Amino acid sequence: MRIRPKSDNTGDNNIFWVTMTDLMTALVLVFIVLFFYSYLAHYFDNVQKNMAQKQATETLQKALNDQQINAKVEPSGVVKIQDLELFDLNSYELSEKGKTYLSKFSPAYLNSLFSNEYMNKNLDKIIIQGHTDSQTYKGQYSADEQYMKNMDLSLKRAYSVANYMTNTPYNKTHGNKLRKMIVVEGASYSSPILINGKEDYNKSRRVELKLVMKGAKSSQ
Repeated sequence: MRIRPKSDNTGDNNIFWVTMTDLMTALVLVFIVLFFYSYLAHYFDNVQKNMAQKQATETLQKALNDQQINAKVEPSGVVKIQDLELFDLNSYELSEKGKTYLSKFSPAYLNSLFSNEYMNKNLDKIIIQGHTDSQTYKGQYSADEQYMKNMDLSLKRAYSVANYMTNTPYNKTHGNKLRKMIVVEGASYSSPILINGKEDYNKSRRVELKLVMKGAKSSQ
């Protein structure tokens, strides 16, 4: 009587698991390639955007310099209007000196933004943000009340600048777009200007213009 030996399927099983291992390895490699491709594409896209924004802010700075306007455009696009006595202490009414400055600054600033191809295509918001110094109001006010009174003042200062800017003779063909972009904010005395560790009250009383690009957060 012959006894048939049991079939040995070990070889077949090994072939199956080797095949699955190769497949998983290939999938991982594809995932890694796609990940790095996506990363590099995103990286170079950001580099291109940063270069374009840098060129746009440099163009804006040149436009202001050509008009002999004293204003510094930071790489982020922020322009700080200070040292000009725009407002008297505790006032949101523009001084005559401030009006003279804005009459010259505003058309050059706005026309440069809208004539620049990158800015005209990618600019989402123009935030006009008012600031106060940290000097307190006279009277019995709590710290919160002092801060909020300054918040109200900073907001009114930003509005005064925005209102005056939109009434200057910039290229009105961009008026509809500008009206959709302008945002007015107040910051109270949350960001004082410090010189050698001490607040410079004149510099702290200022208005900042911030550019927000599409897809960016307004808190930049």
